[in-house]
Amino acid sequence: MKKYIALMFIAVLCLNKTVAQDSTRTTTNFKDTVAIKPDTSYWQKSFNGGINFNQASFSNWSGGGVNSVAIGGVIAARALYEKGKISWDNTADFQLGYVTQLGNTRKAADQIILISVLGRKIAPKWDLFLSGTFNTFFAPGFRYDKLPTDQTRLRVSNFFAPAQLTLSAGIAYKPNDWFSLRMSPIAPRLTFLSDQGVRVSVDPITGLYRPDPTATVYGVPPGQSTRTEWLAFQLQTVVNRNLTENIALNARYQLFTEYARLDNINHRLDLLLTAKLNRYLSTTFGLIALYNKDFSTELQIQQTLAVGLVYNISNFRTKKEPAKPTDPNGRF
Repeated sequence: MKKYIALMFIAVLCLNKTVAQDSTRTTTNFKDTVAIKPDTSYWQKSFNGGINFNQASFSNWSGGGVNSVAIGGVIAARALYEKGKISWDNTADFQLGYVTQLGNTRKAADQIILISVLGRKIAPKWDLFLSGTFNTFFAPGFRYDKLPTDQTRLRVSNFFAPAQLTLSAGIAYKPNDWFSLRMSPIAPRLTFLSDQGVRVSVDPITGLYRPDPTATVYGVPPGQSTRTEWLAFQLQTVVNRNLTENIALNARYQLFTEYARLDNINHRLDLLLTAKLNRYLSTTFGLIALYNKDFSTELQIQQTLAVGLVYNISNFRTKKEPAKPTDPNGRF
């Protein structure tokens, strides 16, 4: 766990330095500004990072309780290039958290999502685009329930097990800087499984989970490490906006389906809401909702709520709304 926390700190330092070198006025923690070197590029960047820590301990406490320590990190970064009709929008979302109770450490949150979109404007609010979306986990994940009595945990995921890469092309509706709707009639997706040890199945008699090298998991057949879905459609909706001076919303919805399997439409919703309590403290609410029959026949939900340290930095420019037409007689 220590190495993942160290990686997050390095990412904070690197992005902080990058943003600071390229903008004339940089906004930190939503509103504070500092003057730095002139911006000679066409890049706008933002970074939102937080570390959350919770601890509870009991000594001779008659009400009972379990000593626990929880730590987690959340990073949301964006880099947008705009010049003429060309745009290149890149986002990165990272989460990793652990909880320790009674000497046992378990993963509480984990995700890696990288999205890159290259667009060319064809109308005031419309783009043609090419994009790539990648997601996986940082660390191994385990199941702790519905196991045989002689087994305490069962590995069900790992780094690059699974991992998904979706390449897409299509048309995007972008009415402003904080909202976009992308429709891709061409969206091949590759699913990778680098760890064959995550193959598990349910015993039909006992209902308990067990290792099974012959099981198909995450849509990848046994004996294979890659699955390709060539003919597919993808729709993505993205919202990145400061709702108020102290509240920021980062939301993304994705629909994906193969044309040959319209009865298996995949839905994924990622939502991160950050509210600043004071200059360096914030509360974050995270929600991931996933419905994919290749992963599970039921809706999967991951929800987190935490209070911790936050650091925000951004040099995104505030664009003025177009001036409304006026009447020479003053009627408008």
